Amino acid sequence: MEFFYILILAMVQGIAELLPVSSSAHVIVAEKLMGLDPTSPQMTMILVMLHTGTMFAVIAYFWKSWRETYFASAQQFRANGANLVIATIATGVVGFGLQMIIKHFFAENADKFEIEHLFGNAKLMAAALASAGVLIILSSRMKEKGNHDVNTRSALWIGAVQGLCLPFRGFSRSGATISTGLALGVNRRRAEQFSFALAVVLTPAVIVKEAVRLFKVESASTVNDTAVLLHALFPGLLGMVLSFLTGLIALRWLSRWLEQGRWHFFGAYCLFASLVVLWVG
Repeated sequence: MEFFYILILAMVQGIAELLPVSSSAHVIVAEKLMGLDPTSPQMTMILVMLHTGTMFAVIAYFWKSWRETYFASAQQFRANGANLVIATIATGVVGFGLQMIIKHFFAENADKFEIEHLFGNAKLMAAALASAGVLIILSSRMKEKGNHDVNTRSALWIGAVQGLCLPFRGFSRSGATISTGLALGVNRRRAEQFSFALAVVLTPAVIVKEAVRLFKVESASTVNDTAVLLHALFPGLLGMVLSFLTGLIALRWLSRWLEQGRWHFFGAYCLFASLVVLWVG
């Protein structure tokens, strides 16, 4: 893949992934405009590697605040760790349950069906973007109720909503989880911290899943598995570095707008982007 394509995809991913506007939808549209196939295993793997770059950006950006809150004491670590586990379990139950429902009703339990087959569906992406936009706008109208932190109930709901995001490209994970936290009365900064802590927990599992998927598909069509993996991973690693740098910029942008009461602007953009996706579709 040409360096120019990787540069464009990494910039789009780095900025859009950490803003509540769905990086996946933006990257997929960019891939289509460049004549690439967003449903191919290679492109899926590159997308996951770009996610890895933004994951490291999240760790670098939030490490100081997490250290002052999540790691402030053994009690805080246990409490926050338990909430992350609860949210992650809820994500898995809802996400995988929804994937099984989709496979049963829309793919007739086809053995070769994978949820990635939905990634190129413009109508689904547009609907997901619009849904995320409405959720963001509604949550922005919720008045902040003191300095409430994430508790067991809010962690369960945030994790469940994150599970809804898994099968649908366009339903922004950060937008949905932060908005859910705001709707439940969680402090804006706490909701942001928890949302991206969940992202750090979720991303490695996604990377392993896609790496295995890529290896299986490519090994079935070639003898030199090592060469195939290196060929697929190199552009992904380059994109990972670039998405890390742009991700840091995007996080500063998100934090500033969230704390300044401009959260609804992201929702308005998602509604606009849904129309663009339908047009490009």
